Amino acid sequence: MMVKWRNILIVIGLFLAVVLLVDFNRRMEELDRLTAQLNAVHAEATAVIQTQIALAGQVAFATSDLAVEEWAYENKMVRPGEHPVGVVPGANVTPTPEPTLVPQVAEQPNWRIWWELFFGGRP
Repeated sequence: MMVKWRNILIVIGLFLAVVLLVDFNRRMEELDRLTAQLNAVHAEATAVIQTQIALAGQVAFATSDLAVEEWAYENKMVRPGEHPVGVVPGANVTPTPEPTLVPQVAEQPNWRIWWELFFGGRP
């Protein structure tokens, strides 16, 4: 039996097609993996940039005059010409008595009291 060159070329062509298909599949999987890594790096870079912007804002505030004044007042410092005043509690502090309120009862004549008792209303 004689092997034809045509059959050999077909077998070699099919073998090359399978090899190329397997290589293409491997490359597509590698592309998917690298794309996922790229997306993760983009997300991390975005987070780092946002953190950098927030820190730059905090640095700008910390170096401003307003921040210095706030810090100085919190630490009981004063400007030239100001006189600090501190409240010193006395040794014998007497609590202020609270007045008790006595309700004022209006004097009513006896006939009105009896009228409201019997008839339940004002005349």
